[in-house]
Amino acid sequence: MANGTTDDRSGEAPDKPAELLDLRDSIDNIDAALIHLLAERFKCTKRVGVLKAEHRLPPADPAREAVQIRRLRALAESAKLDPDFAEKFLNFLVAEVIHHHEAIARA
Repeated sequence: MANGTTDDRSGEAPDKPAELLDLRDSIDNIDAALIHLLAERFKCTKRVGVLKAEHRLPPADPAREAVQIRRLRALAESAKLDPDFAEKFLNFLVAEVIHHHEAIARA
């Protein structure tokens, strides 16, 4: 498998350590799980957006967002994940959700 050929693991060169390839396989599986989890999350938040629109509630809920930030920062700390990163990630998700809720309210 020399001269630029690959093994059967996602086009990886065969000269890479097996542990590296195993870790990358695990990362790929985790990434797939994250995508599926995000899809489920957005199915729920879409329904929330519909309910908010039906009840004429605002797209954003700053009090809930503050509670969630505190909760997720604490979870991140206990999981040994940088709480600042967790907060940035949540803020990104919330901004996208609010954008979707605004679109639903306009529809």
